[in-house]
Amino acid sequence: MAPSPTGSPHVGMARTALYNWAFARHHGGTFVFRIEDTDRERSTDESLASIIEVMHWLGLEWDEGPEVGGEYGPYLQSERGHLYLDALQRLREAGYTYDCYCTNDEVEARRKASGSKVMGYDGFCRELTDEQVNAFAGRPSVVRFRMPEGEITWDDLVRGDITFQTEFVPDYALARANGEPLYTLVNPVDDALMDITHVLRGEDLLSSTPRQIALYDALREVGIAKGTPRFGHLPYVMGEGNKKLSKRDPGANLIGYREDGFLPEGLLNYLALLGWAIAPDRDVFTLAEMVEKFDIADVNPNPARFDLKKAEAINASHMRLLPIDEITHRSLPYLKAAGVVSDPVSDADARLLELAMPLVAERVNKLTEVPEMLGFLFADEVAYDPADVAAVLDEAGRAVVAASREALAGLGPWSTAAIEEALRAKLVDELGLKPRHAFGPVRVAVTGRRVSPPLFESLELLGRDATLRRLDAALA
Repeated sequence: MAPSPTGSPHVGMARTALYNWAFARHHGGTFVFRIEDTDRERSTDESLASIIEVMHWLGLEWDEGPEVGGEYGPYLQSERGHLYLDALQRLREAGYTYDCYCTNDEVEARRKASGSKVMGYDGFCRELTDEQVNAFAGRPSVVRFRMPEGEITWDDLVRGDITFQTEFVPDYALARANGEPLYTLVNPVDDALMDITHVLRGEDLLSSTPRQIALYDALREVGIAKGTPRFGHLPYVMGEGNKKLSKRDPGANLIGYREDGFLPEGLLNYLALLGWAIAPDRDVFTLAEMVEKFDIADVNPNPARFDLKKAEAINASHMRLLPIDEITHRSLPYLKAAGVVSDPVSDADARLLELAMPLVAERVNKLTEVPEMLGFLFADEVAYDPADVAAVLDEAGRAVVAASREALAGLGPWSTAAIEEALRAKLVDELGLKPRHAFGPVRVAVTGRRVSPPLFESLELLGRDATLRRLDAALA
């Protein structure tokens, strides 16, 4: 993974990590987590910490990598520079590279003059004489790899046989003019030195694969690589308007889904569906079930569209799978952040939360909805939703609230059953109101919203005094 300059990992990155993780777990392999931070201008400590944190949150624990270590470390490319310099030296001595002195403008000018439609470098410096090299003295140069002639074919784990004619794959740079190694060099070198056997990555990297396969062959000849990994190129994740989900798209922000209250299990379940299915008629499954069934050959190579509503529906299903105490535990950070409960949680708040959570566990689709649904129980005053007040607490609605206050004021036992009996007798039987019209004004008066936990149970938890105070406040 490459740290993002925005500091926010991309959902496509998480989908790629998930497929690699599931593949490794299914086959009893080793899941390797490597940080590709050779671009120091784009890599920051914050972005690195963000990637590691979100991987822990997702539960995609790695066998080798940062914090864990391993026999092939270090796992940050910024700490492996001596290995890349050694590889460059070996490739140079074996004749696989050459120095290129051309500027981008010169390359483009030659392409236009020749009328060539082949984009990229034209090999101008590939066979320079010593005299020509001397003429470039003092001019900066990059190190380029000599692409072999012919064709390169590989059996892609997702797409089957793929062939590239190397005449359309220009010689490419391995190191900048200042000597810094590029992605095109460091990834194959790391794969070789770490004995990587399989690489699952995005479709956008497919065009770089023939270059890397040619480099693996060269690295094998100079004693660095033992073989070539097998590649699988995963389909694009598309956003609105069937455009590739870019890093700048708000829907691509992986951390945003955690902030929005998604469960990691729910989000990963949905991301798994962006190219793979556990069965034709089944969308909801656990990670353990995915590991058992995952076959990379079943991944659909066609682009997959990210559908937020479907993601929320999958997350809601996973919310239903959690025990009440687990939903409570996971909701606490959101309840504290919203100021609903104290930090640390007081004994009184903990007791009330224990009683209230069963009322909403089947009604919330994300963890952020818990403080929205339960906040009224912990607040001294109601935070009214203006739209709901306008819709429900008109003159007729306030008359219903007044009748409700009258029915509840002298109630003996303050229990759910007694509250329901008193309100139904007054509002439905005596006033002839339909339940929707009878209880809607009471709900808004007491909770501030038209959507809330079950009304009668909520009133019992709220208590007699607080309930009557809120009915009076609504009337005022």
